[in-house]
Amino acid sequence: MPPAAAPQRSGRSRRLLARLRHSPRLRAASGASLLTCLVFCLGGALAGSHPFGPTTRNTVDLGQQYLPFHAYWRTLLLGRADGDLFLNWSSGFGSNFLGDYGTYLSSPFDLMVVLFPADRIELALYVITAAKITAAGGAMAALLLTLRRGPWPVAAVLGTAYALCGWTLNYGATVPMWLDGLLAFPLLCMVGEWARSGRRPVLGPLIVAAAWFANFYTAYMATVGAAVVLVVRLLTADDTGRRRLAGLLGAARAVLVGVGLAAPLVLVIFLATRVADPTPEVTFTAVAWTEVFARLLPATASVASPALFIGTPALGLALTLPFNGAVAPRVRAAWTAAICLVALSMQWEPTHLLWHAGASPNGIPYRQSFVLCGLLLMAAWLSTAQGLPRTPALLGAGALLAGMTFAARGSAVVDRWTYPAFAAALTLAVLAATAVLLARHSSVGARALPAVAVVLLVLAQAGETAVTAGRIEEQQLDKVAWAPRLGPWHADMARSTAQEDAWPHHRTDPGEIPGGNDVLLVGGQGADYYSSLTSETYSRTLSALGFGFYAKGRHPVALDHPVTDAIFSIGTRMRSRPTGPVRTDEPPEATITTTDTAVPPLVTVRPDVRLPARGIRFGDSAFANQELLLGARVYAAPTGLRRTDGPRGATTLTASCPAGAQLWFWAPEYRGTAALAGRPPVAFAGGLPSVQGPMRPLGTVPASGAVRIELRAGAGAPVLPRQPVGCLVQERLDTAVRRLTTTGATTVRTSGHTLTAELPAGSTGTAVIAVPQISGWICAAGEAPPAPAQRYLGLLAVPLDGEATRVSCAFRPPGLRLGGAVAVLALICLSAIAFRHRFLRRTTRVHPQCTSGSSGGN
Repeated sequence: MPPAAAPQRSGRSRRLLARLRHSPRLRAASGASLLTCLVFCLGGALAGSHPFGPTTRNTVDLGQQYLPFHAYWRTLLLGRADGDLFLNWSSGFGSNFLGDYGTYLSSPFDLMVVLFPADRIELALYVITAAKITAAGGAMAALLLTLRRGPWPVAAVLGTAYALCGWTLNYGATVPMWLDGLLAFPLLCMVGEWARSGRRPVLGPLIVAAAWFANFYTAYMATVGAAVVLVVRLLTADDTGRRRLAGLLGAARAVLVGVGLAAPLVLVIFLATRVADPTPEVTFTAVAWTEVFARLLPATASVASPALFIGTPALGLALTLPFNGAVAPRVRAAWTAAICLVALSMQWEPTHLLWHAGASPNGIPYRQSFVLCGLLLMAAWLSTAQGLPRTPALLGAGALLAGMTFAARGSAVVDRWTYPAFAAALTLAVLAATAVLLARHSSVGARALPAVAVVLLVLAQAGETAVTAGRIEEQQLDKVAWAPRLGPWHADMARSTAQEDAWPHHRTDPGEIPGGNDVLLVGGQGADYYSSLTSETYSRTLSALGFGFYAKGRHPVALDHPVTDAIFSIGTRMRSRPTGPVRTDEPPEATITTTDTAVPPLVTVRPDVRLPARGIRFGDSAFANQELLLGARVYAAPTGLRRTDGPRGATTLTASCPAGAQLWFWAPEYRGTAALAGRPPVAFAGGLPSVQGPMRPLGTVPASGAVRIELRAGAGAPVLPRQPVGCLVQERLDTAVRRLTTTGATTVRTSGHTLTAELPAGSTGTAVIAVPQISGWICAAGEAPPAPAQRYLGLLAVPLDGEATRVSCAFRPPGLRLGGAVAVLALICLSAIAFRHRFLRRTTRVHPQCTSGSSGGN
């Protein structure tokens, strides 16, 4: 180390400490960040969840989507993935990864995943989640002191209340990409403040761009919320109409330029959502206001009502604003009206749709409630920044708080900890207020009592929030689906998959393991894929072939079937079985087996298929659809199929099939069991439209050829398709595989987002590539110019003329080129803004008197 390095470092530390000492905003932000992190971790410790306890945090989509995507993101960043930023070869037989990146992984915080080893992805995701929440607390504390000067410790406590509001604890902590919107809201409000004062015209658009790039969905809601704050600030400021208009236009310019800079990613996501598998239309129904009031209380959890908890002390301070005579009437009226209107907008369908970009979401209907939490905390700060409100305001707030608490008494979301935590926090808050009042009216303890009040406020707010966080985690684990923690099962499967992986010679499917998006966690190339952007083409294709799905079609799952393995070139199939019960408090172990099967290559040639294949489409039988896509008859149709319905959902199917054939049962809507005579029952769990049951084997047809299937439905007579039974003749399938292998590609090569296949000379008809034909593929045969890929029954297809011996395809996410052009235009605008700002600053320095004179004239 150079001799001068230590003094230089010491000097930097002293300067940082001096800045911290003289900057209330920096102190408030630092205090809020520290307190937020401590309380969030304390809540996890109280719940006993990982990493502070043995219990899994992987509830619903956290375990099925966000954890696997972060695991794959780490693999990609370290250069170990088969795909690249454009295309994911592992999931969905080839999926648009840039869209998934923009939906789940585009936050700068997500880059931290590379700092953790592969077997600590859960810890990495927890740290990322905590870092986002911590940053949001610091940003809100800094914003509060920008809105109005006041005691920084109170701003820090209110910043923490925002970061750990009910929305965060109930929704954001388990949907970590939404947390970027939690951070974006105070930052975008800060951009509005800069626009009002004509400051930082370059940094403002960059912050907007970063927010929309990190997560455009919640950034949109944060932008709407920031617009509300800006309007209130413009209406309550003592400015001229000209300055108000200039501030409004400056903010609009910052948003337009910032969104333009983020357009390459935003447009890719937008176009991907247009071709995603549509979920059933949702009609918004507002919850009762008693439920809304209940969600202001601690330890309440529900996905059907707005999570508005901000802590009893903070809520009490917010409720003082309408009664606080120390605040200007115009300020009180404007902020009170804004909060009431935002609350009403959450309950009215047209404005509900506005908050959610025109589409009522499936699942959580109040995803924008973090904005209302932020507005309440701004109101609390504006009422408290100049000192504790007077007694009439406190009494008025107490009356409102008591009324709302009484109205919520019968709500189903009220937990056994709700009222005890509320009472404890309220008691500490009253003691804190008493300490301030005593200090105000007595010279004894004038310095100590305010400090005591702050400590009591911190204890009340932090304690109530920690209890709420812990109880919400416990309630979620009891009420929703969960996946176990990552452990030996996943690690052993990852090692086995890596040893067997032969991509792109053929695919290796790890099969089903606890959770979802299995291949993102353990490697390989499988059908299991769960994303908000799962394409309709992919979902409908697999559904027609007998695959099952969850999440109303957006989570197709693997199908262990020899015909579909041949269609999609799955040459190695992994199967695993847990060695014991899968528990919430212990990572599972499993036994793993590997099966290698001869399958056609990824690219096959169909001489009898001519494109465009307008008259060829799937029918209502998954068995016939498999044969159609394979290009061969491999099933023997059961003869004499007869159905006999008995009492209490008992149904018998009888038929005749060739002896030795494999018997498969397919009934997408069926929930119950099916058993071939003499064989154990097989469970089916269909339940359309949310869940589609996959095709499953029942056993081998006996030597007599007689088939008898006993069905036991969960409720009522089972709903069966026209052809629920198929008899697979293995010899026919083997013949079809040999033919497709002989005429198929001799070599297949893939890179990040390209595929090239060498074909036998003289190949005619159509090259069918076992990759879903999602938007963005362009293909060419031989030296022909690339063109948008054609489709054959949902897969990529390229016409052959008998001369081409090579087929090549490349994927470019739709919207990337247009988004890039918009971003370039936005960058030019930003450069012009920067040049103008620099020129005006230089002019101000050169002619200060002229500038001062012109300002005085205004």
